[in-house]
Amino acid sequence: MKRIVIIGGVAGGMSAATRMRRLDASAEIIVLEKSGHVSYANCGLPYFVGGVIENENDLLLQTPESLHARFRLDVRVRSEALTIDSARKIVLVKDLNSSVEYELNYDKLVLSPGASPIVPPIPGIDRAFTLRTVEDVELIVGAVDAQPKSAVVIGGGFIGVEIAENLIHRGISTSLIEATHQVLAPLDPEMASFVHAEMIENKVNLFLGSEVTSVTESDVILSDGTSIPAQLVVMAIGVRPDTKLAKAAGLEIGVRGGIQVNNFHQTSNLDIYAIGDAAEKTDALDGLAMLVPLANLANRHGRVVADHIAGVHTRDVSTFGTAIVKVFGLTIATTGWNEKRLAATGRKFLAIHSHPNSHAGYYPGAKQMSIKLLVDPMTQEILGAQAVGTDGVDKRIDVIATAMRGGLTAPELADIELAYAPPFGSAKDPVNMLGYISENLLSGLVKSVQWSDVEQAVASGTVLLDVRSSAEFAGGSILGAININIDELRERTAEVPRGDLIVLCQVGQRGHSATLLLNEMGFKARNLDGGYRTWRNSPAGQSQLQVR
Repeated sequence: MKRIVIIGGVAGGMSAATRMRRLDASAEIIVLEKSGHVSYANCGLPYFVGGVIENENDLLLQTPESLHARFRLDVRVRSEALTIDSARKIVLVKDLNSSVEYELNYDKLVLSPGASPIVPPIPGIDRAFTLRTVEDVELIVGAVDAQPKSAVVIGGGFIGVEIAENLIHRGISTSLIEATHQVLAPLDPEMASFVHAEMIENKVNLFLGSEVTSVTESDVILSDGTSIPAQLVVMAIGVRPDTKLAKAAGLEIGVRGGIQVNNFHQTSNLDIYAIGDAAEKTDALDGLAMLVPLANLANRHGRVVADHIAGVHTRDVSTFGTAIVKVFGLTIATTGWNEKRLAATGRKFLAIHSHPNSHAGYYPGAKQMSIKLLVDPMTQEILGAQAVGTDGVDKRIDVIATAMRGGLTAPELADIELAYAPPFGSAKDPVNMLGYISENLLSGLVKSVQWSDVEQAVASGTVLLDVRSSAEFAGGSILGAININIDELRERTAEVPRGDLIVLCQVGQRGHSATLLLNEMGFKARNLDGGYRTWRNSPAGQSQLQVR
């Protein structure tokens, strides 16, 4: 009888175990889990802190007893794998309840140890909480129930912003410290600014571009000497793959610091597999190794491993890193690469910003969202997308991620037939509109200018032409712009300066029409991509607004 030992439960390990049982009724399947819970919703842990999820049992998906009853799995919680002897195919295990150590042989071994929170060597940091397991969240909830008056979250990634939100829900004055100049690194800065505004509006004290130098009994101290009250401190600057066992077993570690695996998630020892946050993934855009700590990928890769062990045909799985997070009233979602990464690797790209409504504007309750699409200007390949808004963000990013998986080009987004009725979308869905805009730009019908290019263009003599209404213009525009309403443009062409023009409106749509009109009339005009709304939320726009 074949024995399969799985080290680590939760998403990847339990997916591999249950799929393996469905494929092989006779295999002996043993799951070792160091913590006291083998199957729980770790993505829901921040919401238990905030009381959004009220009952801890709602986070516990399965127990060792339920898994044995249904699948005849031998699940051993509070059992730590100490070492792996790959030559003898033996795992040394310690029962953490009795401290007894024993050897466990295997035919196939699956490593799913996850990732460990990064805790830098900052003086006093030992009093900070980290969040990974149910036991971790129980400690944090215990501290929150003591009703601290102040809290500091260190790190502005997904977990950091979720924890900050939930501490605010509990009525605790909360500060968030991020060493870079924005939260949520997968976003580009002009998209992250929407999140900053939402957090500030909800009373989170943001300290961006700030580093923590020490933690005292009552405060967190920044590098500039600022002291922030902190009766409660949560460290959330990120995670690193847990590769301790793999390294000790002599397995290859990849260039990104995770366990190196092949297309079937076999390690350098073909009888040992690695999945989940500990294992490297393959980037769907460049084929290189990447780290993506997401539960859906862990589940998928657990299934791949079980299929491969059972001899079932399986597909190679690469990843775009599609992710989503809720921050108070906003939904933020991303897929693929962002502009920062594309620029850093020297890859050419075309950026497109749009600000559509979540559904037909004439139907009550439509909410504006902001979407950014990144496209290869030569191949028309979709390289990535980001979206921020209240309603409809998840649907649009999911459609784009699906289009990327299916190999659709950016203009082909216009061809996708999406379900339409006024309460749900528009006859030209925001995704379709991205396809139309891509087609216009890639065909050369119109040229656009990015927010980041405006300052240099103006310095070189380009004139800014704002084609919004006078009332909109009075409410704010780019410094130095002249205002001619698009509806009056034909009659007022004498007022339009000759030479290079950048045309802007609120979101880019009127600017597109005005740019085409001006070019037909002999002017040399380009449209400001995403309009004033994109520029205003960019670092350039924020800087100018602060000066004013």
